[in-house]
Amino acid sequence: MSSSLLLKSIYTLQTGFDKEALHGADLLIVDNKVSRIDPAGKISAKGVDRVIDCSKHVVLPGLVNTHHHFYQTLTRNHPAVQSAKLFDWLTFLYDVWKYLDEEGIYYSSLLAMAELMRTGCTLTTDHHYVYPHHVQGDPMAIQFEAAETLGMRFSPTRGSMSLSKKDGGLPPDTVVQTEEQILFHSEESIRRFHDDSADAMRKVALAPCSPFSVTKELMKESAALARKYGVRLHTHLCETADENDFCLEMYGMRPVELMQECDLIGEDVYYAHGIYFNDEELKIIADTGSHIAHCPSSNMRLGSGICRVHEMLPMGINIGIAVDGSASNDSSDMLAEVRQALLLQRVRYGSDALTAKEAFTMGTINGAKMLNFTNVGKLEEGWAADAAIWDLSTAAYAGAQSDPVAALLFCGDSHYTDYTIINGKVVVDRGTLVGFDEALLTEKANAISKRMLDRAARKEAL
Repeated sequence: MSSSLLLKSIYTLQTGFDKEALHGADLLIVDNKVSRIDPAGKISAKGVDRVIDCSKHVVLPGLVNTHHHFYQTLTRNHPAVQSAKLFDWLTFLYDVWKYLDEEGIYYSSLLAMAELMRTGCTLTTDHHYVYPHHVQGDPMAIQFEAAETLGMRFSPTRGSMSLSKKDGGLPPDTVVQTEEQILFHSEESIRRFHDDSADAMRKVALAPCSPFSVTKELMKESAALARKYGVRLHTHLCETADENDFCLEMYGMRPVELMQECDLIGEDVYYAHGIYFNDEELKIIADTGSHIAHCPSSNMRLGSGICRVHEMLPMGINIGIAVDGSASNDSSDMLAEVRQALLLQRVRYGSDALTAKEAFTMGTINGAKMLNFTNVGKLEEGWAADAAIWDLSTAAYAGAQSDPVAALLFCGDSHYTDYTIINGKVVVDRGTLVGFDEALLTEKANAISKRMLDRAARKEAL
């Protein structure tokens, strides 16, 4: 049975960031698509299932998060690593993450997606690469169950680690898998969950964790498997100077050259971070059509550096925005991440380094392109009905109405939406998460977090 939703008398509607905003327009959603936009605001409400008065609201295409680690919501803000660099941060936290279980995967996924949805995100990926040996269930199936509960458009990566401490890697033996296990489950995940549709609710990508956590052979095999099924590839790359040193010591080459040798590069590949590319490597990224998931908050939090976004964009490199894991951010606030992207470039390149429109473009259509959703990222007729809606009538935006869209980045004291719509359904309604009770979610996440931290403090045997 068909359903309809009318966004009426929209104060400011930004259908895409390559166009001027509309004022006073109506937008009609039928089922899961944008059916009609009337700039004059004259769409009749007769027969429409629900009408939302948007006369005080900014309506944007839903934001797209291109890199995350949901399970890290359970280990935020740990005092021992609040001032640690990446490798030390990882080494400490792996000894907590090894206690992750099925319940932890489920509730951390709910928590991360709830935060994202409440801050305007309608499509997200996740990079789950910790596979504790005691976990009996399928982590990806658990995550898809959480996404379905909340109504999130979800494209997780099947992450992998095959090098533990005994092999020269960082994680304990109990969270890594053999290459045979990884490749078998990767193929099963694609067959079971992946949907090729332009506006699918489910897609799957393959993601060897990083050059220092898997073998060269696994990177090659993962790339071949992904291309067999036409799915995206993902990994961390050039996040820190230490990573460059590691690759030179282990492989005798820098990370980008290693990616070329492993065929883990190209239009179907997106890298998280991309801070330490040299000029020649930037040209390779541009020439191959590889994508970058920019993680400004995490990069600042860990002192990793500043991605050269201002230089990359004119080269035609597709850059999206990502909150990264919630133990290195330490939130899943998507609108805040777009703001951080805007501001961080100005620290390095000056006050005109990145505009609000450029930042929002990265946070919407660029991210959708990166994740291979070709009908997501704009609010145009026939496109997926994913929208983020903020109330601009509060005191925090007073005096900022000369540019209501940019006001979302430059102003405000809360990044929570009034409404978030995914696939034509209201998933945040008047600021309240629809799919799950937030108080219960908070209680469960805190209890699971305490359990993991207590077990780690006791060095409990597994």
